[in-house]
This record gives sequence, C-alpha cells and structure tokens, in this order.
Amino acid sequence: MKLKNKNILITGGAGFIGSNLVDYFIENNRVTVLDNLLTGKEENIEHHFGNKNFTFIKGDIRNLETCQEAVEAKDFVFHQAALGSVPRSINDPITTNEINISGFLNMLVACRDAKVKRFIYAASSSTYGDSKKLPKVEDEIGKPLSPYAITKYVNELYANVFANLYQMEVIGLRYFNVFGKRQDPNGAYAAAIPLFVKQLIEGEQPTINGDGSITRDFTYIKNVVQMNELAALTNSKEALNQVYNVAFGENINLNTLLKILKENLSKYKPEISKIECIYGPDRVGDIHDSLASIDKAKKLLGYKPKYSVKQGLEEAIDWYWKMMNNTK
Repeated sequence: MKLKNKNILITGGAGFIGSNLVDYFIENNRVTVLDNLLTGKEENIEHHFGNKNFTFIKGDIRNLETCQEAVEAKDFVFHQAALGSVPRSINDPITTNEINISGFLNMLVACRDAKVKRFIYAASSSTYGDSKKLPKVEDEIGKPLSPYAITKYVNELYANVFANLYQMEVIGLRYFNVFGKRQDPNGAYAAAIPLFVKQLIEGEQPTINGDGSITRDFTYIKNVVQMNELAALTNSKEALNQVYNVAFGENINLNTLLKILKENLSKYKPEISKIECIYGPDRVGDIHDSLASIDKAKKLLGYKPKYSVKQGLEEAIDWYWKMMNNTK
C-alpha cells in the first residue's frame, strides 16, 4: 500500500533525509519542498526541476508567512527541517533553538490554520538523554545532554499540546543514527559513516571518538522512508499523537562499523583494508550506548524494517564510491 494522489509538503526537502523522501513520494504524489539551503543542497533535488508535480520554495521556517504559504492546500506535511548535530548546537545554541523550536512552532501554527490532515515530524533519539536503559522505549527518557536534544524534546511537547488542544493529527519519528545516500561527508559536523567512508576512500586514517566501544543503532535511510509512509497511511486513532522509534533494532560498536566499512570499500580499492584508525577523546554530549526498541512501531504502524546495517552499508558505500569517483 502506497500514499497516492496527495499534496505533500516536505520541509528540509533539499537535505539528506528530506531529499530521499522527495524521491520516493514524488512517484505518486504532488510534492512541494521548503528549504532555506542552509544545510540542504539544491543539487539533491535539481533532478526534479521541470517535473509538473514538483515545486521548490526557497524559504525559512523561521518566517511564519513562508510556512503559511508552503502548507496551503497540503494534505500531509513531513517536517524534516532542523539544524542537526549535537556539536553544532553546543557551539551555537541560539541558532539551533531558533530553527528547531521557533521554526517548528511556526509550522505547527501554519498547519493548524490550514487544516492540514496530518503533521509528521522528525524527532530524535537524542531525546533519551542520559537514560542508560537499553533498549530505548518511547515512554522512558532521561535528561537531555545537549541544546539539540532539548530542542527535539520541546518539539515533542509542542506537538502533543497542539494535537490535544486543536485536534490535530501528529506523529513524531525518533530517528536513530540515519545513514545513506546524500548524507554529506564534508564539513565540521559530518556524521560518522559518511566521514569515515570519505576518509578511507582518500587513504586517510579515520578518527574514532573514544576507544571504539561506543554502540549505535545505525538506521538505513530506506527504513526511515518506510516509516514516514506508514505514519501517513495509518487510519488507527491509537497510532496518532504518538512518538515512535525509527531504527533497525540492533546496535554495533564503532570498531565493528569501521571493520564493515573497510571490508566493503576494499572491494573497490584493496589497500583500504590496511588502513588503521586513530582513537581520540570522547565527544562532549554523547551517550555511550544506544539501542532502540521498535516494538511500538511494529504494533501500531506495522513497521518491518527491510534493511539491516550491513545491507544498508553495501548500498550506501556503492553510492559514495560512485559519487566520489564521478562514476555512474
């Protein structure tokens, strides 16, 4: 079952996750993207320019009028726009707050006033904060460890209040360490997987924060796309005004991750298998272990993730190799 013949808005649609949602939903729907291109890239969506079912609005969610224009006559809003990265939020908490909280509130108000059918938003596993319980269960969280984590938790609080006060249909998706094509390997705040892949391809030694025993529930982008569609398709009242973990439900440590990356990349360039990593200090604001329970998503939305970390990495590495070597 697929979402079809709907008017969809994807905020942050020129970004990593947003552009993958655009690629998927545009096959059967009319898609509008709202993005200020602060972290998103026009090149991620330019292959849709000229498609009669695609509209791009260059604008900022910090402007209420822009949000109101973007949500007009929309059935579903997939809100991906945010300033990500824990380290960036530590360095610049004010901008993170303006975009992630004020911008989020603007979108909620605009969707409420436009009577959008459903608002589906990107939440974050960072909301679990200092909770050491594994696996992470949606109703049991700790105290936030970064400004970014605070903003994503406030999003959940606002969404819940708007759902109750204004009878809006909202669903939050707590993403766990998403990876896949178009995740930017460049810049000061690059995520671990694309950064490691880039360094290995270029013959550099990747740096692991800590001793490599840190674990993460890495989640392939196609599982994330699946969850967004399930959140849009559900007709269950019980499933609405809920927050769900979006993950595969298994965790691996960074040493194992690097080993898998080297194995896959050495198929293209054998000498990569001999590259050793460098161990650096722990990163401020990070938890040591992360593992999601996906039982709630399975029960209420019928979620069945199709891609394990290894399967996802095979596809992602193939994309990165071609991208970095300018081949198709």
